[in-house]
Amino acid sequence: MKREPLMTLPAAPAAPAASVRRLQLEVAARLDGLLHGDHLGYLPGPGTEPAEARLYAPGNDVRRMDWAVTARTGDPHVRDAVAERELETTLLVDLTASMSFGTARSEKREVAVALAAAVAHLAAGPGDRLAAVVLSDGVRRLPACPGRQAALAMLHVLHTTRPGDGTGPSLADGLAAVANPPRRRGLVVVVSDLLDGASGGAPGSWASPLRLLARRHDVVVVEVLDPRELELPALGVLRLVDPESGRHLEVQTSDRRVRDRYAEAARIRRAGHADAVRQAGAGHLVLRTDRDWLPELAGFLARRRRLRAAGRRAGR
Repeated sequence: MKREPLMTLPAAPAAPAASVRRLQLEVAARLDGLLHGDHLGYLPGPGTEPAEARLYAPGNDVRRMDWAVTARTGDPHVRDAVAERELETTLLVDLTASMSFGTARSEKREVAVALAAAVAHLAAGPGDRLAAVVLSDGVRRLPACPGRQAALAMLHVLHTTRPGDGTGPSLADGLAAVANPPRRRGLVVVVSDLLDGASGGAPGSWASPLRLLARRHDVVVVEVLDPRELELPALGVLRLVDPESGRHLEVQTSDRRVRDRYAEAARIRRAGHADAVRQAGAGHLVLRTDRDWLPELAGFLARRRRLRAAGRRAGR
């Protein structure tokens, strides 16, 4: 794997291309009109930042016992956690060769960039910071920075990143780049088609790193699909190319049995992806290149908000 060193953001005064600003404004306008104040949300629970130790009182959670202070003073002490008031969001955006594919309204990489703009807008709060890891012909890191200019700079990088040539990093490499070095708990949004040429489209090497990442962070996986990855049209002989491996294959699509086998293999692959994401404890949103991605995002955020509200009421 070719890995690039930690990078600084592009210079903000030389504003990114007009198309980047236009995309950001269009996405922001549509989101504000549809979502009515929805936010990606802070992490649930009491927080993770340690507060000052204090004397134990009846009814305190014994799991918060600070044994070091208790042993030093001879009196039982507990240490509460302070809830985070700022959110650090990390975007892992897959722009490898397989994302440069689309047979409908757009390519998968275009959906990924638009979704990244939406996340940047939704995660922009006072003190909130945005970081990114971009996969193409290497692993490119953009450090966490606050403000609108940081979001515009990230979108500029996504717009100008050339597609990988099929020999670039895997999704597992990107997940490892997000996890290392360790950082404070935050939100991680993975935008990818989840295809790994080495594993034939199965979860393969990325399932385990995803589970490890979700143990510390709130993880949302956004899977981007094209309809031709789900079923084949009856168009006679098609010459297909795997963008990740470069393999060529001629397929007789007039044969109904071939199309049925292809659709069944796609169904099994999607089910495997869904199982791997669910077992990791991550959220899962599926977007398609032949549909408007915004209503899908709005529905996902609404369900996420209801589940978290129910969890708070249940005391989880």
